[in-house]
Amino acid sequence: MEARIRRVVVTGMGAVTPVGLSVEETWQHLTAGVHGIAPITAFDTENYKAKLAAEVKGFDPRKYMDKAETLRSDLYAQFALASACQAVEESGVIGTLPPERVAVYFGSGIGGLRTISTEFDKLRTRGPNRVSPFFVPMMIPNMAAGTIAIRFNCQNAAMPSVTACASGSNAIGEALRAIRHGYADAAITGGAEASITEIGVAGFVNMQALSVSEDPDAASLPFDKRRAGFVIGEGGAALVLEEYEHAKARGAKIYGEVCGYGSTCDAYHMTAPRPDAVGGARAMQQALEEAGFDGNGTVYVNAHGTGTPMNDSTETTAIKMALGEENARRALVSSTKSMTGHMLGAAGAIEAIVCLKALGTGIVPPTINLREPDPACDLNYVPNEAARANIDIAISNSLGFGGHNACLAFRRV
Repeated sequence: MEARIRRVVVTGMGAVTPVGLSVEETWQHLTAGVHGIAPITAFDTENYKAKLAAEVKGFDPRKYMDKAETLRSDLYAQFALASACQAVEESGVIGTLPPERVAVYFGSGIGGLRTISTEFDKLRTRGPNRVSPFFVPMMIPNMAAGTIAIRFNCQNAAMPSVTACASGSNAIGEALRAIRHGYADAAITGGAEASITEIGVAGFVNMQALSVSEDPDAASLPFDKRRAGFVIGEGGAALVLEEYEHAKARGAKIYGEVCGYGSTCDAYHMTAPRPDAVGGARAMQQALEEAGFDGNGTVYVNAHGTGTPMNDSTETTAIKMALGEENARRALVSSTKSMTGHMLGAAGAIEAIVCLKALGTGIVPPTINLREPDPACDLNYVPNEAARANIDIAISNSLGFGGHNACLAFRRV
């Protein structure tokens, strides 16, 4: 007898982003075209070419953990736990399954970079005895997953995904597979990042990846011919994934189904995408094929859309290859990084939430500040104002350093 294919749905979501401290606040600002880009406050940028970032504003970790825990956790793990707490509270899944059937898959592209910077300064200026005994557990990129698992007693796999800018999407995709194939019945998944630090910004700007614009309204410019680099962002986003029959039986609110996942590697270059775009296209094709997409219906693509010259034109080519020229031109494509900046390992997670909200509300958030279209980027990028559309399938692209390509597909249940 053929085994039943286990469907996987989303029953809870949480977010801490540069445009909001919850999913609803974030969504309200994204659909209104409000960005979170401003001069960096985390450190003095006098000697830095890049002076703007998309920082999280007004975040209080004490809402989610006690003082002692804040002192022994990096900001990226605090963002992760905060978003997970929101998602778990909304879902109500904890306690409905044995702990050994609940997994955690949580990504971070870099991990505790703030901790590394702080503790290295102590080592250099005050000696080795002043380095925190919590230095290692605070900086390692698996600790977000570990912290969430400890908080909610999740005794299935607790795994990080560390695939640069694809980390959040890969975490969700691997959680999907774990539930679909019966290794778990639910998972807390997503991504978090907090790398707006002296060393982080210096590293990105010296590799010519960051925008050096000093105008917050002309810095993150996906698909615009003026684009000249991404704006670094930060934050965390979490989703609770659950086996459909279990969610339905307990009367859970269902945001949508995770119906496809593609994961490929360019195997080409440390930072540059393959010029022929076949790696990204193949990830999209895998996700769409798994979702059973037949080419009919309205498609929303939440693009990786970083605002770097190479990414945006190459991704446009990949979308055309994956969907076919005609379907690509009918699709609605937008980059919410025009508002959130590039949240690195958290980007795929918040963009998955955007896809689910677009499906549920019929609103597609815009690509803001798209004033001078690039002839090499010739699709409908929902410029400057949100659009209304009855979306049949939404896909989210994440393309990371190292050639990591991930694509997630979502639909209504």
